[in-house]
Amino acid sequence: MKPAILIVEDEAALTAMLRYNLEREGFRVAEANDGEEALVAVAENKPDLILLDWMLPHLSGIDLCRQLRRGSGTRDIPIIIVTARGEEADKIRGLNTGADDYVTKPFSPQELVARVRAVLRRVRPALGDSTLRHRELSMDLSAHRVRRAGRDVHLGPTEFRLLRHFMEHPGRVFSREQLLDAVWGRDVEVELRTVDVHIRRLRQALNLGHDTDAIRTVRSAGYALAEE
Repeated sequence: MKPAILIVEDEAALTAMLRYNLEREGFRVAEANDGEEALVAVAENKPDLILLDWMLPHLSGIDLCRQLRRGSGTRDIPIIIVTARGEEADKIRGLNTGADDYVTKPFSPQELVARVRAVLRRVRPALGDSTLRHRELSMDLSAHRVRRAGRDVHLGPTEFRLLRHFMEHPGRVFSREQLLDAVWGRDVEVELRTVDVHIRRLRQALNLGHDTDAIRTVRSAGYALAEE
């Protein structure tokens, strides 16, 4: 059974774009235009994940998230808040209310789909796709196997975690500090230059036999997956 996603969004054009990209990736999609309609939709057909706008008529996304987290039959539904509110205080409030992830507009559809899969893998492993894809790259999380343009790529465990982080957030540029926190963990004392060493190893493995660089270096910002 395909995972079911409920989009709670009052902007029709954005809802249509989300539906198109999610259905193309194999998800079933339902829609609700406001918070009250979303409560009815959840009661009728419990979704596997909710994409929730903050600014909704009748009942705000934050209030809806709070209600769902209080309900015995809905408290375990994964929720990703999708909003134009990008201040740190807003993100903290959204996550503290019970959201599993927080995405600010504008966003890449590919990144949002990757975040949906990441949340499903984390909270409901049976629903998450075990394969990540980005252009020529594919990563089978179950088999711990990476391929580029159909050819196997051999990676060490740290390089595998680095690439997984990049592929779960396609298009995002990460600083070395952010990569340290995400891949090594906040409690591990590792020098920043260690990131550069592993990025170099990852780049060498991915680029073997290819003319184009799979990893993009952004001056004074960090690293990202190449878009072309």
